[in-house]
Amino acid sequence: MKNILFTRTAMATIAISTMMLIGCQNQTQQVQEPPKADTVLTHVDWSKSANIYEVNLRQHTMEGTINAFQADLPRLKAMGVDILWLMPIFPIGMENRKGSMGSYYAVADYTEVNPEFGTLADIRSLVDEAHQLGMFVILDWVANHSAWDHPWAKNHPEWYKHDSTGAFVSPFDWTDVIAFDYENPELRDSMISALKYWVKEADVDGYRCDVAGLVPVDFWNEARLQLEQLKPVFMLAENEDVPALLKRAFDMNYSWNFHHIMNQIAQGKKPASEVWKYVQSLDTLPPDAYHMLFITNHDENSWNGTVGERMGDAGDAMAVLTYTIPGMPLIYSGQEAGLDKRLRFFEKDTVDWRNIKKEAFYTTLNHLKKNNNALWNGKEGGEIIALTDRKDTTMLAFLRENEDNKVVVVMNLSNLPQKFSLDPNSPSGMFSNAFTGETIDLSENQLFDLTPWGYLVFVSKK
Repeated sequence: MKNILFTRTAMATIAISTMMLIGCQNQTQQVQEPPKADTVLTHVDWSKSANIYEVNLRQHTMEGTINAFQADLPRLKAMGVDILWLMPIFPIGMENRKGSMGSYYAVADYTEVNPEFGTLADIRSLVDEAHQLGMFVILDWVANHSAWDHPWAKNHPEWYKHDSTGAFVSPFDWTDVIAFDYENPELRDSMISALKYWVKEADVDGYRCDVAGLVPVDFWNEARLQLEQLKPVFMLAENEDVPALLKRAFDMNYSWNFHHIMNQIAQGKKPASEVWKYVQSLDTLPPDAYHMLFITNHDENSWNGTVGERMGDAGDAMAVLTYTIPGMPLIYSGQEAGLDKRLRFFEKDTVDWRNIKKEAFYTTLNHLKKNNNALWNGKEGGEIIALTDRKDTTMLAFLRENEDNKVVVVMNLSNLPQKFSLDPNSPSGMFSNAFTGETIDLSENQLFDLTPWGYLVFVSKK
């Protein structure tokens, strides 16, 4: 049997076009006036230089609770974390449950806290402390389907899809959940009410929305409009194939394509030049959209392998890439500890925190992004300019520049040592090495010796 989360990222892509056609053909009159055609999505100011940290509550601490995780907030703040994305905090269905603890994504109630994690008071306390520390909290939301034993399935079966026999329908082979029918206006209203609940009751700052492309775009547009009437929010879509989601509903989507490119470069299956093909592909998307970049997350770690399994010695170089090309970088629970095991998804499997060996590395990267507006998100950041031949198969060098801020990145994306010198037309002047603090005059066109998967990041000195 295929696992539930592999099919979320693989099979969902196949179905999105069909689902969106159905959604577009069945527009539903909303209670609120829908967004006007010329509505422009505005990002919250605090997102322009932000990174994001995915919190696997079950596995982050031995206790697996909200309160236990809250104790880690000062460390994460010191590491430079901005946005905390909490995997679903809601009760998990018992009917057709997978494993002994079930999937986070089989939600049994949208307005309750999973008692295994804590209480409403606990989530309020977590959000309040995060805000005091200058961090923000978004919840993982599952709008496409619910657990079989969600009260809505009993009280409002017409809100769900049914097959020709009248039975509930599970999306793909996700047998622990059943799919909603977004042709039903009452479902839409109730789902938006539930989204608003957590903003009003816990002051959360937005949502990461699971398989967002399987839910009609017009629903998300209306949900965003109503959430914004409560407070400015940040919205992340688990989707890469429906650009319309980025117009009025979502600030950011996933860069699955780039993640796979990094895996393939690390495995010697694709050349460094593939990075430029990805960058060029961004021209087809809304110009101020954000794109989440990652070397791991809960899907990849549990089902497709650890960073070490997929990227080997290239892991750190790829992490640097996620912080320096256009996009918002993600850190997953335990990534800073060099997470070297696949966390079991339906069972308790705590992250090993005895040696947080990459904490300084990610602290440097977080501060690099925060302190250099050339690396900021969307239109706030600088254009990426190639400093190597875009067809180079092993070397990648580029400039990000914004106002008087310049960041130069040189990378050896191969498993062999390389020598490299910047083009004479490259930026000149005094720069500092982001990782060592060493000052260097790039105008001298130094010859760089790069180890396999080596990287250099230089920041202009003011």
